[in-house]
Amino acid sequence: MSAIALTGLTKRFGSVVAVDDLNLDVHNGELVALLGPSGCGKTTTLRLIAGFELPDAGEIDFDDRRVTELQPERRNIGMVFQNYALFPHMTVAENVAFGLEMRKEAAPTIRSRVATTLAKVQLTGLEGRYPRQLSGGQQQRAALARALVVAPDVLLLDEPLANLDAKLREEMRFYVRSLQQEVGITTIYVTHDQAEAMVIADRIAVMFNGKIHQLAAPQEIYNCPHTWMVAEFIGLTNFIEGTLGGRTAELRPDDESAPGRGARACVSR
Repeated sequence: MSAIALTGLTKRFGSVVAVDDLNLDVHNGELVALLGPSGCGKTTTLRLIAGFELPDAGEIDFDDRRVTELQPERRNIGMVFQNYALFPHMTVAENVAFGLEMRKEAAPTIRSRVATTLAKVQLTGLEGRYPRQLSGGQQQRAALARALVVAPDVLLLDEPLANLDAKLREEMRFYVRSLQQEVGITTIYVTHDQAEAMVIADRIAVMFNGKIHQLAAPQEIYNCPHTWMVAEFIGLTNFIEGTLGGRTAELRPDDESAPGRGARACVSR
């Protein structure tokens, strides 16, 4: 397991700044959700951490190890993609074993670790099935097993539940959270689903236009958004135009008949 530090991270695609001078510290064993609308830079940030993209500026550290320019296979990460990316011609066991085989682990070690990991994700007995023979939830768990079996320092998940139906998605978000806590691995979870982030994350980084607008625990994000954009994105919100003044931070609505006099003000334009 590793803590993650992103410092001044910037990525441009032509004239578009996808990630803009981003700073983020993820604690050892923590699950941080990158939450935001499409195009906000969350997946690009994940790909930079994974090594699939190189930054134009900034640094990426896993604990005291700088990985900014390392190839993905040298970063010791596990990644689960939105479409799971399971090899269709391989069985579940072969898919899970693939990373260990690439690392040239001994056959007995591979068999043991594959069996242990499949048991952890509740796929024991399905080792011989192919991805097309699995349900969506089973495919997702097979992808998780493939990512976890190599004992990565960091687990990266790119909208892993997006292709599941609503009921299964709700069930799997609790399963993923429970599994992450069990193995204690540092995890970054990309999603555009506010409810998913609220349930699954220790902290949420809300992103717009390549920047983090707020990084906090789910309850704080919901109850006390720091910017107007965060407040609008997170949930159903009442906006009261007024003047913030005084040491007690009393909110004085411009409209004297409006509700909210004396309410705590957490966000301003």
